[in-house]
Amino acid sequence: MKALLYNGPRDVTVSTVPDPGIDRPGDAVIQIIRTNICGSDLHMYEGRTDMEPGRVLGHENLGRVTEVGPAVERIKVGDMVCVPFNVACGHCANCERGLTSYCLVANPDPQIAGAAYGFADMGPWNGGQAEYLLVPWADFNCLRLPEDAEEKLDDYVMLADIFPTGYHATEMAGVGPGKSVVIYGAGPVGLMAAHSAGLKGASKVMVVDRHPDRLGLASQIGAIPIDDSASSPVDQVLELTGGQGADCGCECVGYQAHDPAGHEHRTRL
Repeated sequence: MKALLYNGPRDVTVSTVPDPGIDRPGDAVIQIIRTNICGSDLHMYEGRTDMEPGRVLGHENLGRVTEVGPAVERIKVGDMVCVPFNVACGHCANCERGLTSYCLVANPDPQIAGAAYGFADMGPWNGGQAEYLLVPWADFNCLRLPEDAEEKLDDYVMLADIFPTGYHATEMAGVGPGKSVVIYGAGPVGLMAAHSAGLKGASKVMVVDRHPDRLGLASQIGAIPIDDSASSPVDQVLELTGGQGADCGCECVGYQAHDPAGHEHRTRL
């Protein structure tokens, strides 16, 4: 099959690699139909991580099941599924507590809890920027999609990472009905956080960024855009909230933060 291989910083190629097959009874293979490029993919591409050469990138995947192992019961060949980016066993102590991003089984490195597809330091799993993807513990890791999946591929693929990441930010911030929230960063995750805040009944959703196109998208989903290159975002939030400030805040910039002048302040979170 064809797959996007990471060869080193700023060096990726579409190469021919072996098709994945069923290795263990709980495995499934899916034919990739949609996959997103994440900001984390760009971190690896730019050499900001210790990603090893030869790995297939891609952890935001959607496709059709083409093969299942003998122990797979819930997922069937032909199912349309979305595959969230974390690889988890579903039965270890952390998974049982709902901490699937810290699975104790999926990463063979005893120093690291948690695994993901095509991701630096997150286990041996290849990603889905390819024609096919091996999904371990398929009954747990595959989200079977409704019958309208083929009509809404570009919507459902957001469930692999972007939408739940933004939604989880609002969960951690305690966003709820009637609350005001300020979201820093109007990238895909920030916009999904803004959308999630609206779904949760927030009274006022403010999104801070400096890119006009992104702020325009925030406005389209009902959020109040705040351009931090024009004036202090703190002052703007205070003005919009009658001097009280926001009830909740979501940080959706992450790895590569910039000051208003555009200078990067690199942090490793």
